[in-house]
Amino acid sequence: MSAMEKYKEWQSPTKDDAPKADAINPSHYKDTEIQFIDAVKAAMTDQQFQGFLRGNVIKYLWRYENKGGKQDLKKAEWYLKRLIEEL
Repeated sequence: MSAMEKYKEWQSPTKDDAPKADAINPSHYKDTEIQFIDAVKAAMTDQQFQGFLRGNVIKYLWRYENKGGKQDLKKAEWYLKRLIEEL
């Protein structure tokens, strides 16, 4: 078995690994007064924040085949929708 096959097998969820209810916006991002994405936006210029969103779209599209599959595509979609809203 190649190293990549071992990695994929290790990353594959088992029956005991139930998916989180909201993998894109999990509760640990919502349990504070301000959501993480809003804190990031507040700390950046509009141009920087758009770059942050674009970078996350690229990241999740880049890795979806080898790591997160459909979930990563949904994350990329979420960041792309947010980027479109920011324009």
